[in-house]
Amino acid sequence: MALPALQNSSVSFRKILGQFPQDFSLAFAYGSAVFRQTGSSQGHMRKNMLDFVFAVDDPVTWHTMNLMENRKHYSILRILGPKHISSIQSEYGAGVYFNTLIPADDRLIKYGVISTDALIDDLLHWKTLYVAGRLHKPVQILLQNENGKLRSALLRNLKSAVIASFLMLPESFSEEDLFLQIAGLSYSGDFRMVIGEDKAKVSNIVKDNMQHFRKLYSNILQECPQVVYKPQQGRLEVDKSPEGQFTQLMALPRSLQQQITRLVDRPGKNRDVEEILLQVAQDPDCGSVIQQGISSIVKSSSLTQSAKGIATAGERQCWV
Repeated sequence: MALPALQNSSVSFRKILGQFPQDFSLAFAYGSAVFRQTGSSQGHMRKNMLDFVFAVDDPVTWHTMNLMENRKHYSILRILGPKHISSIQSEYGAGVYFNTLIPADDRLIKYGVISTDALIDDLLHWKTLYVAGRLHKPVQILLQNENGKLRSALLRNLKSAVIASFLMLPESFSEEDLFLQIAGLSYSGDFRMVIGEDKAKVSNIVKDNMQHFRKLYSNILQECPQVVYKPQQGRLEVDKSPEGQFTQLMALPRSLQQQITRLVDRPGKNRDVEEILLQVAQDPDCGSVIQQGISSIVKSSSLTQSAKGIATAGERQCWV
């Protein structure tokens, strides 16, 4: 199953996409310039910077072509050439290389480039939750190829977001509660939520986009054996027994399980992951442990990626 694409993709977005080398495995637009947020008007959306992520199979080849076509998009680091740019992309931060504040079609855009393999790894294992976290929320898919591993990883990422959120919610909750929890996963631990971002950002994202969240998650919720989903009432009930929580914990992405292990396992114990998760499943503070684990992942990747963003933006410096 592919990530559901929103209908009526903007002609403007596709026109912008046409300015780049077309070797994409996935290209999507996201953020406040694409989806209305509480308190913003259509005119305000038009003024917001338009954000893209491009996944490519071969970053060196893609940057080689893009440097020929759009050399001015890059900072002074362009003098290093495509191989070094690709190394900076893959070896530092969250595996994404951003060019920002780029004029295109009478507006400003920002685009991040990530390798297909790095994207799949983040979707499956939540090593950084940087791009995977953006894909927990509605995005506008502009192009997606037939890569079966990528399609499977996109779906797995959505299921993981649901499972992690179940563990942090009470036994009974509303659709909105769930979508607020999901949308907040990738902001948990992000230092920008302390020093720069609107504190109501998560709520603003969800409240005006409930229909898009339902489209993204409805099939997953209806097929999940551990939840009773009542879409007409907008309510859900999840299994909070130790057995149910253990099943959910065992299905979490690998990096999150490793973070939980570090939080719970006392020095010198060296217990296996299954034993530790069984302990967490019986802990009344299970949800808090999950929250701390996710925050640890996000805090690390947001700091390192933002530091890299300043270096790669050069004269166009901004947070990415």
